[in-house]
Amino acid sequence: MSRHPTVKWAQRSDKVYITVELPDAEDVKLKLEPQGKFFFSATSGASKTPYEVDLDLFDSVDVNESKASVNSRCICYMVKKAESKWWNRLIKQEGKPPVFLKVDWDKWVDEDEDKGGGGADMDFGDFDFNSLNMGDTDGIGDEEDCSDMEEITAESKVAEKNIEGDGEKEEGDVKKD
Repeated sequence: MSRHPTVKWAQRSDKVYITVELPDAEDVKLKLEPQGKFFFSATSGASKTPYEVDLDLFDSVDVNESKASVNSRCICYMVKKAESKWWNRLIKQEGKPPVFLKVDWDKWVDEDEDKGGGGADMDFGDFDFNSLNMGDTDGIGDEEDCSDMEEITAESKVAEKNIEGDGEKEEGDVKKD
């Protein structure tokens, strides 16, 4: 009996990324049909355990424009959609997807981001983001932080001289008896 490897997926309006996570896969067989039939099989491990995935994709695909890449950790497939439109899900089957099928959040892009919107033109009205008190992590626009950096740099230079042994005492130095 074959096992199912973890399969991750993400989409754009014109393509679907399918990643089969199966380290050290051997005897890899991939088959993609225009009506959206996706088949994968391989063996892995010392005991040559068979793995298999058979999916009916949500819509038809362009087999000629689709590409596959097999490496030592996973098998990546870029499936070109026949029509450039967003799918509601990866497979035709409605309801809960199979347990081995997961969203690839590393590659995922929302529909509005794919069109180039990216949220940059969103209107937040009168909302004051400063009230969130998220802190200033980069110091940009905060002149007090920049002046503190200069003071720290000057103090560091004095400390470097003392370490080099020019003999000057600085406030806070411990006197050794």
